[in-house]
Amino acid sequence: MGKKRVIQKTEKELLQEREQVEKALRKEIQTKSSAKVKEGNVYISSTYNNTIITLADTSGNVLGWRTAGSVGFKGAKKGTSFAASKVAGAIFDIAEKLRVKEINIFIKGVGGGRESAIRSLAGRGLEILSIIDVTPIPHNGCRPKKARRV
Repeated sequence: MGKKRVIQKTEKELLQEREQVEKALRKEIQTKSSAKVKEGNVYISSTYNNTIITLADTSGNVLGWRTAGSVGFKGAKKGTSFAASKVAGAIFDIAEKLRVKEINIFIKGVGGGRESAIRSLAGRGLEILSIIDVTPIPHNGCRPKKARRV
């Protein structure tokens, strides 16, 4: 097979490539910051153990998310309604930075943080356009086991 040669670029070529990458990054940052999102979707997943809230734009691109654990709660306290209201407050801070004023809420799960998260978002001043419960409900259940023959 022989020796393989590694093609090395000159300093001039490296600088040009670096400038192109930085230019592309600057352009991407400008488009993200200049795009003023006025309406968004908030997805609340509330279980017995945790509350996860995600903020997305109307096309589904995630703008930010928080959980009870990331806010600072540990163990059994993550599933409480107080933790859910604190998570909603953290999401409101993200929405405020991104200038989101109107939200649609999609709520999933049976945990204690369902209602308190919605109340916290409404109390902070976000205009709620709709609240939709997307909790999965079993319609006929699993197929039962076959009968045991003795």
